[in-house]
Amino acid sequence: MSTHVVAVMQFPGVNCEAETLRALARAGLEGEVFRWTRPASELGRYGAFVLPGGFSYQDRVRAGALAARDPLLGALAELADEGRPVLGICNGAQVLVEAGLVPGRGKVELALARNRMPRRSGYYSRWVYCRVEPSPCVFTRALPPGTLVPLPVAHGEGRFTASSRTAMPRLLAAGQVPLRYASAAGELAEEFPALPNGAELSAAGVCNAAGNVLAMMPHPERALELGALARGVAGAWSERRLACVQGGGDLAREDGPGAVFFRGLAAHLMEAV
Repeated sequence: MSTHVVAVMQFPGVNCEAETLRALARAGLEGEVFRWTRPASELGRYGAFVLPGGFSYQDRVRAGALAARDPLLGALAELADEGRPVLGICNGAQVLVEAGLVPGRGKVELALARNRMPRRSGYYSRWVYCRVEPSPCVFTRALPPGTLVPLPVAHGEGRFTASSRTAMPRLLAAGQVPLRYASAAGELAEEFPALPNGAELSAAGVCNAAGNVLAMMPHPERALELGALARGVAGAWSERRLACVQGGGDLAREDGPGAVFFRGLAAHLMEAV
């Protein structure tokens, strides 16, 4: 196994693999696209895995549902059980939920349902604020609880929900909801558009109990550089962007908010060596 080589899983219709490779490289990791045509036995050589965004199998049936039934996911589940990190972004998050890797225990307990928005439906894209919650998640544990991370969302089925009323509160209490939508002031988002999809408990990301598998709907790979930050974003990241411009810095060289997740992965892999 090569600890610092990360497989970027590509199913038909996935379209964010290039941005994901850039994100990994920025964090000092080597990424390699792993296409659905390769045998599952080859997954064992990788230290971590990212399932990027897109529309796997055209989102037929439900977003992520067909990719979740690929034999590769069975092998990925075994490697995740061994502790190898797995990050699912947007469509990748949908695949992990549909495959039962999140919240874990090998069965489907959650769904990413259609966005619930007043006076509109379907696909929705905007910048949001994600608040970091206490969690064992390897991708966020270096960030103090309460940290605000502005990120773009772009999806039509991003509403974390469960059939049981007790499921999401149980996951939150267990530290398995490391990211929640918030306002620019850090208050929990309860209404559209700060809550862009109506997710239960304003969940933007859910992880497994061990914290090594994270399904998140926002796109960190689209916020890698400080220059990618939308002008409408407020708070500390906006101030950092302004200071860089006024100081004559290079916005493309400075990390944007999305980089923190990939640097968290890199730090975890370094610890594991």
